[in-house]
Amino acid sequence: MIMEQNTAKAILRNVRVSPRKLNLVAAMIRGMKVSKALDVLAFSPKRIAVDVRKTLASAIANAETNHGLDIDTLVVSEASVGQSIVMKRFSPRAKGRGVGIKKPFSHLTIKVSEKEV
Repeated sequence: MIMEQNTAKAILRNVRVSPRKLNLVAAMIRGMKVSKALDVLAFSPKRIAVDVRKTLASAIANAETNHGLDIDTLVVSEASVGQSIVMKRFSPRAKGRGVGIKKPFSHLTIKVSEKEV
């Protein structure tokens, strides 16, 4: 995969949350300036927002150190969520039955790119 010069990314793998819930938080920051996205994630009531904020901070650090980009012009260009493994468990029920429980995991990829103001 070829990345542009003005783009940096960070990946969070195998986080213990369903992709649907993680996508709600990722959708909040898509297309935002990184400073505003960090503020939105800091005050979000969602539990997973802490991990998304850390991943965004990592993408910003990658942009600054590896690509020499200016932090003030960075925008969240892509925040994609993918499905990872699903742990399958059983919960006991009445009359000797068992009910399946799925515990999904997710992947998160955040790309930040430089945008001219």
